[in-house]
Amino acid sequence: MELESSMRAAALKVAGKLLEAKLNEDTSDYHGQAYRCSCGGTAVYRGRRAKTFVTVVGEITLERAYYYCHECGNGFYPRDKELGLTLGFLSPGVEKMVGASAAMVSFEESHKLLQELANVEVETKEIERTAESLGKDIAEDECSYVPVREAVQKTMYLGLDGTGIPMRHEAVEGRVGKQPDGTAKTREVKLVCVWTAESKDKEGNPIRDKGSVSYNAAIESAAYVEKDESPSEFALRVEREARRTGFENAPRQVIIGDGAKWIWALAYELFPHGIQIVDLYHALETVSTVAKKIFGVESELGEQKAQSWRALIERGAIDEIIEALTSFEEKHPEATTCIHYLETNRDRMRYPLFRRLGLCVSSGVEEAGCKVAIGTRLKRAGMHWTVEGANAIIALRCNRLSRRDEEYWARRNAA
Repeated sequence: MELESSMRAAALKVAGKLLEAKLNEDTSDYHGQAYRCSCGGTAVYRGRRAKTFVTVVGEITLERAYYYCHECGNGFYPRDKELGLTLGFLSPGVEKMVGASAAMVSFEESHKLLQELANVEVETKEIERTAESLGKDIAEDECSYVPVREAVQKTMYLGLDGTGIPMRHEAVEGRVGKQPDGTAKTREVKLVCVWTAESKDKEGNPIRDKGSVSYNAAIESAAYVEKDESPSEFALRVEREARRTGFENAPRQVIIGDGAKWIWALAYELFPHGIQIVDLYHALETVSTVAKKIFGVESELGEQKAQSWRALIERGAIDEIIEALTSFEEKHPEATTCIHYLETNRDRMRYPLFRRLGLCVSSGVEEAGCKVAIGTRLKRAGMHWTVEGANAIIALRCNRLSRRDEEYWARRNAA
């Protein structure tokens, strides 16, 4: 293995020198003593200047024609733009490698991967800077490029959820949180997932189609007030994702989420004709938890009641659970909370009807999405984020997990 690695490094070094020589032989980037500047003024030739770049075949030093514009006060290198060398000292190929690796693992791990697998040396801090710059650009691209797509299936699903990530002190200063002293250590990332479920399991139940899930997320507000003249930032994000995936044109739109009020307010606002379903596992967990709190976590009676109420949830027998809980309201406030939850979400818990309609009643997609798209990358030990840094990496990761990275690079290279 060491011999192979050494041979590969030597081959890349030779390739780098050949590329360097070939590019430096070409002086077509010289456009005379005067050249048009992007500001509309005239830039003056100031000679050729050298700069070392990191490419997929190692470091190369290029001599490039330099022009300076007195009208706008900016200097530029025509060759840099031609080769896509406009951000720092990384070639587009290395930039793309940094984006792909930093979307999936930490900046330090990304540094090691590029070193070990590609023999490319990029310092950890430069990987962080480049990844966040790419993520910011992807986030801006996501807002500006929103193609309208036809529905890929008659029935499409949209899931909404949120998960907290650890933040730097300045990002949570003054915010109310769940710490004993009332302060916050996290900020919530709001996530929207879209998928299809035409596939069936062995029992004939619909399951998520492989490769159909798209992710879009950010730390931003999903608040909705009727008097608001414009939708929240996250509502606009959900609209874009619905348009981009074809969900907005699906004949049958299904929205799945837990009992959070912001989810259903947003669902009513954007998809008034959609079928709303409370995730079955969340409903089962809710009644199971309240049973164990009332009768004791370790008690046999608590487990029996939990099983009984879970069975009633599966059958859609909400009134029976409410009737059973009513007698415990005086001594157990959690019983009242659960009753309110069941009454509020009654129509979203018609699981027997939803099954007859051939619908998923619990996807696990949004729960998994919080872990896959957010938690796996941004909730690791020792990580603390700024809002800007977190949103950049979230955009980078969602873009890759949703298989939209190649489209992004094609648009960027064509610009």
